[in-house]
Amino acid sequence: MEARIAACVGCHGAQGRGVENVYFPRLAGKPAGYLYNQLVAFRDGRRHYLPMNYLLEYLPDPYLARMADYFAALNPAFPAVRGQGDAKPPQQLVNEGKAIVTGGVPGKKIPACVTCHGSELNGREPGIPGLLGLRADYVSAQLGAWRYGVRTALAPDCMQFVASSLTEREVAAAAAYLASLPVPANSRPAKRDASLRLPLACGSQQMR
Repeated sequence: MEARIAACVGCHGAQGRGVENVYFPRLAGKPAGYLYNQLVAFRDGRRHYLPMNYLLEYLPDPYLARMADYFAALNPAFPAVRGQGDAKPPQQLVNEGKAIVTGGVPGKKIPACVTCHGSELNGREPGIPGLLGLRADYVSAQLGAWRYGVRTALAPDCMQFVASSLTEREVAAAAAYLASLPVPANSRPAKRDASLRLPLACGSQQMR
């Protein structure tokens, strides 16, 4: 497995723990289903980032599944992250973000982030990622990628709907609030709950 993940840890840090102040997110501890779906999305061109597209182009599903399972089982300490980047956002923007993350935007039929990503925002098994320990500019960039079709998922693409319905300020606010939150001692995703009904249909939750 060491040889298989060498390219991963070169950017995402030892054990996929994440790195400070750059756009390479943490892989360790993310739900295996989520990691697998992202690897497949990069390989199949639904998610665009040329180094990842190139590295994964010819890798078969079982190979990607083993990589996803490997990183999902790890739980190293988070690196230090300067969540807001160079400039601290206005408190009013952070407050607006809290309202979106915890309450959604009812007028646009956008559910609260916590509804799907968990009350602690640690994610849910098998395929919903946690949202903590990320820089605000990384979160904004990912929402922008969904808005403009650079990042897509299997239809129906629930995150594309959410991101495209948000204004630029709402994106900035949600990102600022998420980046302001501390990473809890227990950052593992919530266990799978068969009774849970997501507020939006999400093709990305069709698990292998």
